[in-house]
Amino acid sequence: MDTQLFELAFTHRSFAFENGRIPSNERLEFLGDAVLQIVVTEHIFTSFPELAEGQLAKLRASVVSAHALAEVARELGLGPLIRLGQGEILTGGSDKSSILADTMEAVIGAVHLSAGAQTSARFVHVILDERIASREHEGHYTDFKTALQEHCARQGFEPPRYDVTAVGPDHQRVFTAVVVIDGRPAGEGEASSKKRAEQIAAQQAWRELGADA
Repeated sequence: MDTQLFELAFTHRSFAFENGRIPSNERLEFLGDAVLQIVVTEHIFTSFPELAEGQLAKLRASVVSAHALAEVARELGLGPLIRLGQGEILTGGSDKSSILADTMEAVIGAVHLSAGAQTSARFVHVILDERIASREHEGHYTDFKTALQEHCARQGFEPPRYDVTAVGPDHQRVFTAVVVIDGRPAGEGEASSKKRAEQIAAQQAWRELGADA
């Protein structure tokens, strides 16, 4: 493994700027993104032959998004290894999802250049295959709010309405969403964000109505 290459993978542009405009990890990030896309695309294409093109795209997006890659980076403990400028250090840059996701892509790029395509593909499979299988099984990649709205339209129901309440302090807010269809509660979801709570409620209603049958 090329140690200098991996040092570069962990060099954020803020550090590079503050240290004489040395190279940053942005080029490796560009390469890593391309490697990630092709490996994940090929994997889900061959692993889930029953999924339509639109579902494949949503599944891929759910595991290569900045949020998903940041989760992986946190699990791998990459945050403390990132070289950051003072401004980013003071604002908690080592735990910012955007920085973590970019670093994750840069690391993939470094693995690809340092050890070759087969090794970088294996690395992507190790960090993402289980997550891909879980997302596909649980249906987290599906936009259930859209799916439910389309189902209601087909069945002649009124459009779904979401009643959302929240409790707790700002930093530990818990949202509860109840989806109402034709005046009756059809599903409920609870999560740390309003959007996710609505998706869970829509998923429950979608299944209760037999839309996935």
